[in-house]
Amino acid sequence: MTAELDILAIGEPLMELAEIDRAGERLYLPGHGGDTSNVAVAAARSGARVGYFTHLGDDAFGQGFLDLWDREGIDRSAVTVRAGARTGIYFISYWPDGHVFSYFRAGSAASLVRPEDLPVDLIAGARVLHVSGISQAISASCADAVFAAIRHAKGAGRVVCYDTNLRLALWPLDRARATIGAALRLADVARPGLDDARQLTGLDGPDEIADWFLALGPTVVAMTMGKDGVLVATPDDRRVIPTRKVDARDASGAGDTFGGAFLTEWLRTGDPFRAAEYGNAAAALKTLGYGAVAPMPRREIVERFLHDGRVPGAS
Repeated sequence: MTAELDILAIGEPLMELAEIDRAGERLYLPGHGGDTSNVAVAAARSGARVGYFTHLGDDAFGQGFLDLWDREGIDRSAVTVRAGARTGIYFISYWPDGHVFSYFRAGSAASLVRPEDLPVDLIAGARVLHVSGISQAISASCADAVFAAIRHAKGAGRVVCYDTNLRLALWPLDRARATIGAALRLADVARPGLDDARQLTGLDGPDEIADWFLALGPTVVAMTMGKDGVLVATPDDRRVIPTRKVDARDASGAGDTFGGAFLTEWLRTGDPFRAAEYGNAAAALKTLGYGAVAPMPRREIVERFLHDGRVPGAS
């Protein structure tokens, strides 16, 4: 089967309410979030052909996501709107030492997805299936659905990208280690963050952690390390790709922006190191604005930044 999509992402979208200060009054600005949906949007803005699968609530927030994906050119033909269900939401609060998330997602429509709901043909028709630890943590049926999706993708000869995205508020560490480890054994691309990876592996050094991931089976590891850049490791080579320095305002969604941009550029060039440079640039530009999705840059802006280092709006 010829691939019809570059990337199909599966998971839970979340309505975002981001705190802002307007004339001394605390308000919450609506937006969109959810790790795999963020990756889908970032990839689409970098030029990938992207699809998304989930269940949404029959509410204004669910309609907001359908409108978002339509604006971004994301195939949402397999998305189901469930009558009587609701779309999850989260709040971003900003403190002096960073941002804090508060979630209201229990029982969301996305958490009701089962293996039999999967769009098997869409999975088989995508070059890359992208899923995450959060996709599996929100319910037992979702964990099963992600495993089933991975096996469908592998059976069709497609690539699987797995973002560990550890959220211990959703499940205990031992269960997360067992489930994420089992999924990574089936994955081709591992997308951990260093803090998550330290908890999952019990190891400390980035290189030994990269070795741990490679030993499970993935052939590409792209591990974000905050201000220390991204460690990209393959069985034959590894390099640390430095971050791009900007006057960052909000890091929420930066890792997802990296993930979507990285996958798009890797599919385009076949070079994971070049893809990480592009992903770092996209993630840096995202931090210039507030919220997860609205500030995500499009390809022409990222390429201009890579070329001359100038940020949008700079004189």
